[in-house]
Amino acid sequence: MLKMILDPMGGILLTNDGNAILREIDVAHPAAKNMIELSRTQDEECGDGTTSVIILAGEILAQSLSQLERDIHPVVIISAYTKALKEALSIINRISIPVDTSSDEDMLKLIRTSIGTKFVVRWSDLMCKLALQAVRVVASDEVSGVVGASNGSGATWASGGGGGPTTGAATSGGVKSVDIKRYARVEKVPGGEIEQSRVVSGVMLNKDITHPGMRRRIRNPRIVLLDCPLEYKKGESQTNMEFSKETDWARAQEVEEEQVVKMAERILEFKPDLVITEKGVSDLAQHVFTKHNVSAIRRVRKSDNNRIALAVGATIVNRVEDLRESDIGTKCGLFHIEKIGDEYFTFLDECMHPKACTILLRGPSKDILNEIERNLWDAMSVARNVVFHPHLVPGGGATEMAVSVGLEQMRARSVVGMEVGPFRAVAEAMEVVPRTLVQNAGGNAIRVLTELRAKHANGDYTWGVDGETGKVVDMKEYGLFESASVKIQTLKTAIEAARMLLRVDDVVQAVRKDGQDGGGASGGAGGEEMGE
Repeated sequence: MLKMILDPMGGILLTNDGNAILREIDVAHPAAKNMIELSRTQDEECGDGTTSVIILAGEILAQSLSQLERDIHPVVIISAYTKALKEALSIINRISIPVDTSSDEDMLKLIRTSIGTKFVVRWSDLMCKLALQAVRVVASDEVSGVVGASNGSGATWASGGGGGPTTGAATSGGVKSVDIKRYARVEKVPGGEIEQSRVVSGVMLNKDITHPGMRRRIRNPRIVLLDCPLEYKKGESQTNMEFSKETDWARAQEVEEEQVVKMAERILEFKPDLVITEKGVSDLAQHVFTKHNVSAIRRVRKSDNNRIALAVGATIVNRVEDLRESDIGTKCGLFHIEKIGDEYFTFLDECMHPKACTILLRGPSKDILNEIERNLWDAMSVARNVVFHPHLVPGGGATEMAVSVGLEQMRARSVVGMEVGPFRAVAEAMEVVPRTLVQNAGGNAIRVLTELRAKHANGDYTWGVDGETGKVVDMKEYGLFESASVKIQTLKTAIEAARMLLRVDDVVQAVRKDGQDGGGASGGAGGEEMGE
C-alpha cells in the first residue's frame, strides 16, 4: 500500500519507500532523528533495504532493554554486539553465491526483486530493463576508452592520448566506476503512457534551437561544445568610452560586430552542424550560423554539457581560439528536436558507445512520475552495487534466519559469561524480518517461524517466507535472491546504530536565552537551562 504525505508547502507525496516517508516526518526526539538518518544512509549507499534497517535497528534496541534491566553494563552489550556482527557478516559471506554481471537474465531477476514491493511492480520488466541498460551505459572499466571525462574544475577534457585527469565514468588502477548520479539523468515528462518510457542512447535536453531557420533534424552531426559566450566580450569592470566624432561611435559598433563574426567564422572553419554553448548566443552569431546551415543551442547546464561530451565524444572548449579538430564530437547518430506536451526537447540519440544516458519517463501525473523515478533510482543503485559486489543471498527472510540460527549455534559453542544474553538478543532480533513477512501475509507467525528455524538448523539456509502466502518455500526454486551488499550494509548500519545509542546515558538540551541582558550570562540562572 502507498502512503500519501502532505508536505508543509501543500504538495503531496505518494510513496511506500521507507526513506521517502521518514524524510518528510518531523520528529523531536534526538534518538528518533538518528534512526531516520539510518534510512537516508542506507538509501544513498544501497538504494534498497531502507525499511529493513529501521525495523532491524528498532528490534535490536528493543531486545537491548531487557539486557539493561538485568544490570548488564552497556560496554558488555556493545562488546557482544561487535562479536555478533563479525559472525553475522561471515555467515552472509558463507551462504552468498556469485552472480554473472554480464548475464541479462540474472541481473534482471535481481533488480526485479528490489522493486517487487514498489509502485512500479506492474511494469516490472520495463523498469528492470531501463535500470540495467542505464547502468550498463555509464559503467566503464577502460581508461583509454573514455572521452570527455570531467576534471576537478568541472571542465571536460579528452583523455585519449595523454590528456588531463579523468574521473566519473573512468577507472584508475582497475577499479570499476558506475556514476549513475552524474551521468544517468532522469527526465520526467507528464503525459503519454508509462510503457513509452525508454533509455535514450545519448542525451535529452529541455531546449530548442535559438533561431527558427536552423535545422531541427541532422543525421551524423559534427558537434562543437563551448563554455564561452558567442557575444561581444564586455570589460570585467565598468568601462567608459568618450567619442569626439559621430563616426567613432559607428566604428565602435562595427568592431563589436566584427568580433562576434570572427568568433562565428572561427567555429565555421571546422564545418560543424551543431554548436552547443553554456552561455549566450548573440543575434548576429545566430544569423551567421543560419546562413551557413548550422544549428545552435544556448544556455545549457554545465552538468548536461558534461554528459553531452561523454555521449558524443567531444571536448568542451573554453575559448573559441583553442578549438581543434580533435575537439569535435562525431559519435552522435541523430540530432533531432521533438515537441512533447507543451515543450520542445532536444535529442542527441543513437550515439556510438555513449558513456552517459538519459532515461525518459512518461506517465499520467507528476506525483506518479516522482514515485516511478524514486523506484527507478533504487533499481539502478541495486544494479550498480552488484557490479561492485557480484554476490547474491536468498531473500524472503532466509538470510536473516540463517544469521539468527548461526548466532545461536555460536553462542552455545563459544560465548560465555555476561555476553551470552546480548548475543542471544541479536539472534532473536534477526527473526523480526521473516516474522514481519509472515504477519503481512496473514500467516501464523509462531508456526511458520518454528518450521523455518528447523529447516535452517538442518542446513537448508535457502528456505524463506513466501510474501504472498506466508508459507515456507525454498528461495532457490522460488527464484528470490537479493544483493549481498544490501544485507551487509543493513546489518552494519543497524548494529552500529544500536551500539552508538547504547553508549548514551543522558539527553541534555541547551536552551538559548532571549538575550535581553546583552548576551552575558546572568548570575543565578546561568547561560543554559538543562533538561531531559
